[in-house]
Amino acid sequence: ALVSLGLVLLTGVGGLTSFGQAAFVGIGAYTTAWLTLNTGMSPWLTLFVGLGLTAGSALLVGFITLRMSGHYLPLATIAWGLALYYLMGNLDALGKYDGLLGLKSLSIPWMNGSIDIGQGRLFFVLTWAILIAGAVALLNLLDSRPGRAIRSLKGGSQMAEAMGISTFRYKVTIFIIAALFASVSGWLLAHFQRTVNPSAFGLKMGIEYLFMAVIGGVGHVWGAIVGAALI
Repeated sequence: ALVSLGLVLLTGVGGLTSFGQAAFVGIGAYTTAWLTLNTGMSPWLTLFVGLGLTAGSALLVGFITLRMSGHYLPLATIAWGLALYYLMGNLDALGKYDGLLGLKSLSIPWMNGSIDIGQGRLFFVLTWAILIAGAVALLNLLDSRPGRAIRSLKGGSQMAEAMGISTFRYKVTIFIIAALFASVSGWLLAHFQRTVNPSAFGLKMGIEYLFMAVIGGVGHVWGAIVGAALI
């Protein structure tokens, strides 16, 4: 639902089709997996490192591909999505197609110990809290002045640019926001499963995430949750 939430902004509101969001899920997942296993860094800190790497990757990819239009843009997202998928599966440092095993579960300090919130009901509460916060933040964004500029993207660029709106800048911005939602999803996935491998980040999942957004109502924020529930 988090990934689909980003696609509501990117595709439903902004009119940009991306089949590569699963790759950004993978960046978030692999970042936290590698850092927690190899450096002992807290998973709560790796979340922000993953967001930083995801934002940088999305900025680079968006700057290159978002100048395209028509069917060239979806084809470009398929291309870089597949490229990142095969990169994850062929790097020795990432365990190739076997992936990384033995991740820490999420926990919070409590008195003289800690409480495991990476499984069961507490993880359920954490996930829903993040999802609802993301949905509310997205609604507030779309109700703001930049949000009105973002809504204008779907209708074409000429009128928006005539009003002084930099359409390319807003396209890159929503592309990065959608990628950040995906990265958080990957972070949660990694610490829930406690293992990461490339199978969850291929083109098939990218299509499925987009299908969730469409089924739930691609132009509606809460539709992301409905679509994920139906799928």
